[in-house]
This record gives sequence, C-alpha cells and structure tokens, in this order.
Amino acid sequence: MADLKTEQRAIVYCEGAFNTPTGKTAHGLVRFTNRYEVLAVLDTRYVGGDAGEILDRKHKDIPVLGSLKDALALAQERGKSPTHFVIGLAPDGGRLPEEAREVVAEAIQAGLHVNSGLHDFLSDDPRLVALAQEHGVKIHDVRKPPTRDKLHFFSGKIEEVKALKVAVLGTDSAVGKRTTAWLLQQGLAKAGYKAEMIGTGQTAWMQGAQYSLILDSLINDFVAGEIEHAVWSAWNERKPDVILIEGQGSLMNPAYPGGFEILAAGRPDVVVMQHAPARKEYDGFPGYKLHPLGQQIQTLEMLSGRPVVAVTVNHEDLKHDEIPLICQAIEQIVGLPTADVLVQGADRIVSVLIEHLQARNNEAA
Repeated sequence: MADLKTEQRAIVYCEGAFNTPTGKTAHGLVRFTNRYEVLAVLDTRYVGGDAGEILDRKHKDIPVLGSLKDALALAQERGKSPTHFVIGLAPDGGRLPEEAREVVAEAIQAGLHVNSGLHDFLSDDPRLVALAQEHGVKIHDVRKPPTRDKLHFFSGKIEEVKALKVAVLGTDSAVGKRTTAWLLQQGLAKAGYKAEMIGTGQTAWMQGAQYSLILDSLINDFVAGEIEHAVWSAWNERKPDVILIEGQGSLMNPAYPGGFEILAAGRPDVVVMQHAPARKEYDGFPGYKLHPLGQQIQTLEMLSGRPVVAVTVNHEDLKHDEIPLICQAIEQIVGLPTADVLVQGADRIVSVLIEHLQARNNEAA
C-alpha cells in the first residue's frame, strides 16, 4: 500500500498507560506504522523520554510529552504540522476516561482529525461531533462495524488460497501477537518472499494493514466470513507466498476467548504461539491462572488439526540477560524453536516458516 506517513502526522494519546498492556495501540504505532508519521506520545509519567527507548531500548525520535499544547508547540518547532490525534489506549471494555474526552475536544479545536479504536464511539458524542463540524475535521471510530450489507458470510472460498497460511496466536490477550506477526512479515519480505499481514484488530488498521477486520466489533454470524474474506482478498489480489493472520485474545482467556474463529475460518496451515513466560494470570483478571504453555499448545493442535511450529516470547517482567535462557528452557520443554523476535530478531522463526513453505510447494509440484 502507499505510504501515508507524509500525509498523516499523528500525536498519540496514551496518558497513564504507556509501557503497560493498556497502551498497546500506542506501542504498535511507535514500533511501526505505514499510516502515520508519529510526532509525539502523550503520557505525563514519561515526559522527556523517547518512546522507542522506553519500550524497546531503540531510539525512535518520538518524544513523550505531557500535554497536547506541548506536542503542538514541538511540532511547530520541527516544522511538521500534525494532522491527526490518535487514541493510543486499549483499556478493558474499550472505554475512554472522561479526562481524555476533554483532550479530544482540545485536539479538535486545534484542527486535528481524531482516530479512535475504542468501543466508546466518539462520533456518538454530540458535543465532539458539533466541534468537529465547526472546525472541519473528522472523527473516525475504527471499531464501528460496517453495515450488514457490506459484511460477508463464510462461503468456503478460503480453499482457493494457495499461500502458506500462518496464524500468530497467543496464550493470552495483550501478549504481542500483532507485533510478532508484523516482524515475521517484514522478515519474510527481507528474505525475498511475498507476505501479507491480515490485521484483526484496531491497531493493525492504524499501522496500515491493507487487509483488515476488527474482529471484536463484528456481529457473531459474520466473524468467520470476514476472516475468510480478508484472507481470500489478500490471496486474490496479491498472490503472496505467505499470509500471516494476527490472533486475538487466546483460546482460554475468560474475557477474550478469541482464536477459535481464526483457526476455523482462516484455516491456517501452521501456527506460531506467542507467550509471556513471566505472566502468571490472565491479563486484567487476577485469580484466573494462566493455563500452561504446553496445555495451550496441545489444546490448539487438537482443535485445529494443525501444528504449532514455533514459540515466540514476550519479555515483559524479564531481565534482558534472562531472555536467551528462558527461550532455551521453553525450547527444551515444548520441543519447538523459540525466540524473542523483538530482542533476538525474527530470522530463526522466519526460517521455520520458509521450511514449511518449501515443503508445501514441493508437495504441490
């Protein structure tokens, strides 16, 4: 897709949530986006820091500031006028805090378009809508579902797809599935293969995934059909070697039991499993013990009939020098190639996928 960065320059709001699971939309945009040039992140807890260094020890020249006023002033200093105000929060339930609504109003009055991936639709707020009309800007609620006449029902056309289909699933929500999927897509492209990413959440859309759906905003009857249609469209229009499907939630998460629809409708050939080894309970639900990695792999393979071929690690709450040892321990326990793709790079997992792609191509020859 065309790179929109030169046209869309964003200030990302993440007050109180940056560098926590609730800030995962902001994290995705700091790490990678084809849709915007990210000018600044707003979170008073990290004022003066660089967003990339805070997240991944990688300088991104994206300052963290304490107010929209400061971000607008810095943008003016740098000669880059922002065009969008993006909500970088991803809280449980998708609700916008009241204090944030005032910052949205301030952004509209400054002439910025507003993009939000929350369930709390800003375009339903009469005050914000009136302000947007007055200042000639648009409010885009990414999670607002299409009308039913534009939705697709499962048809079986997924069987026409000849690319290697890879589902990047996880043992929990907010565990890094989307980031891993992007890094695998980029790694495959670097290795000379055509790879498309199927985004299934609001952040992937904000990052510029051309083939996207917002799974958790759809009417249940159309979830399978929309997954199938996105995968089929990517194949039909681009003929990639590999299609990576971003997972949602996890099979056993009590609040976000996603994943089964992707297995059933996306019909992946292989699965990569993302796991946070230091996490003991399901994200946001104290008392709900995380099921062991081995049990989750076994359950997934039993349901899908497809193999988990690699494990990718989320290093939250791990010390940097522990990461290689943890990956080695997981590999010994489950018998699968294991890597932290953010720290160690994606090459090893990409090699695993290339082996499966070549084996599939040899079978078809």
